[in-house]
Amino acid sequence: MISPQPPSSPSSSIPNLSARPALRRKLRTKRRALSQSIQRQHAHQVAARILRLPGIARARCIALYVPTDGELDPSPIRARLARASTTWYLPVITSLAPPRLAFYPDQSAHRRRRNRFGIPEPDPRRQAPIKISSLDLVFLPLVGFDPDCQRLGMGLGFYDRCFGAIRARAHWYRRPRLIGLAHECQRVERIETNPWDVALDAVVTEQRLYVCGQPQSRS
Repeated sequence: MISPQPPSSPSSSIPNLSARPALRRKLRTKRRALSQSIQRQHAHQVAARILRLPGIARARCIALYVPTDGELDPSPIRARLARASTTWYLPVITSLAPPRLAFYPDQSAHRRRRNRFGIPEPDPRRQAPIKISSLDLVFLPLVGFDPDCQRLGMGLGFYDRCFGAIRARAHWYRRPRLIGLAHECQRVERIETNPWDVALDAVVTEQRLYVCGQPQSRS
């Protein structure tokens, strides 16, 4: 069912870019405060909503992430979309300065190693990364988002730098769809963007589906 966007009642807003650090702390505290049972419930609700997005079932090269710090867990999505023809990828930090990510096949959780932030990632010594343009779908974590699918990340710039070519080449013949996963409590009224910020194609929460460029969201 498609319904008009309800009156906005976000937890916070970003009136200017200098307010970002404080809002990040507030939103991270909110998502960490969710109990494990609520976290699991939200993850399964989001997985069910993901299947409503057009073209999801045709995706074959899909990137996601290992959740940390209260991020929404994408593993139920992986379970629902699992098929023999699907290859799954996880981000690997290849450089801190400048911040760089590459996506490597995630063949087994037993072959992961922890990066400098303690987050498990594939061992890049065992295989080669996929080209960004070869990914069909990327599920991204986020700290906050607005109804226009602008994303507030951790502030390190890994994802924005990685997908910056999408912004620079808006008419790519092929590019991955970027879908943010979040709890509804992470929604804010509006995020003022930097020139280098990359907007998402959609954001999915346990309550709604937000699609970039659409004045309505789906409940």
